[in-house]
Amino acid sequence: MQLGVLTAQPLGHMDRSDAFAFLESLGVDAVELGAGGLIGADHIDRRELLDSDEARAALEADLADHDLDICGLAVHDNPLHPDDERRARVDTETRETIRLAAELDVDRIITFSGLPAGGPEDSVPNWVTFPWPQEHSDALEYQWEIAVDYWSELGAYADDHGVDIAIEMHPNMLVYDPVAMVELREATHERVGANLDPSHLWWQGIDIPKAIRYLGDHDAIKYVHAKDVRVYDANAEIEGVLDNKGFDREAERAWLFRSVGYGHDEDAWRDIVSTLRLVGYDDVLSIEWEDGLAEPTEGLEKAVTMLQEGLLRKDADVDWVPE
Repeated sequence: MQLGVLTAQPLGHMDRSDAFAFLESLGVDAVELGAGGLIGADHIDRRELLDSDEARAALEADLADHDLDICGLAVHDNPLHPDDERRARVDTETRETIRLAAELDVDRIITFSGLPAGGPEDSVPNWVTFPWPQEHSDALEYQWEIAVDYWSELGAYADDHGVDIAIEMHPNMLVYDPVAMVELREATHERVGANLDPSHLWWQGIDIPKAIRYLGDHDAIKYVHAKDVRVYDANAEIEGVLDNKGFDREAERAWLFRSVGYGHDEDAWRDIVSTLRLVGYDDVLSIEWEDGLAEPTEGLEKAVTMLQEGLLRKDADVDWVPE
């Protein structure tokens, strides 16, 4: 297994060469690069790279200079948005990112499932979390019809380019848990699968090793993020975990994203690494750093240090097993 970093959040203030040099100094193996969408594109210009051999050569030179590979292109946004203009823009960005991944010989893009409105006349996305009254179940059925149509077609488009789509299970999106992820995959295309980000699952009360086994049983894991979260019981036990307070109100929230190791300990992350190997995922673990209580480079350094100790980098050796 290798260690990657999504460069957008912690290193977006640096130019590409400085960001790559910093990651090289930490011993990171690969970079996940923002190509558009809600996280932006701090270190690459998607359209320039699509149009210019020189731009692609310059990126490849920067990667080689710092002994880094690209482990994924991120384009998180809502491709099912009810606003026609926004939906078209996101779809274009997503398709261009798929094309760029193919040009750069990158295996996958990372995105969200998207979230439609609750009906054809509505103008804003609608996150349904309870089936009653009946109009909410009707809205969910409508949303799944839209999602299946879109992801079936986009999965085929990605397949034409030899690229996987890793969907991050996320609140305020149609797919936010492993069961819905498998449902979408089985209803659409084998190129569509999960970006397993433990942080969004932990605060929902999901057991991460069990989620890994479930997704692994359905051959659904395309990618894995290393992002941590801490549930603060003093708040969560009063108001629950469906917390819509701003992330600038840290002391009041039921949970916060934290640097790896500050939400769950080393044993929890070692169990994640081991369970991923059990289900056959031996690829990149990519740090998505978000932590309102830490300075970005320091928080990233702490995360890298802890994960470096827990990664299993070499192939398993079963020769020791007794006859």
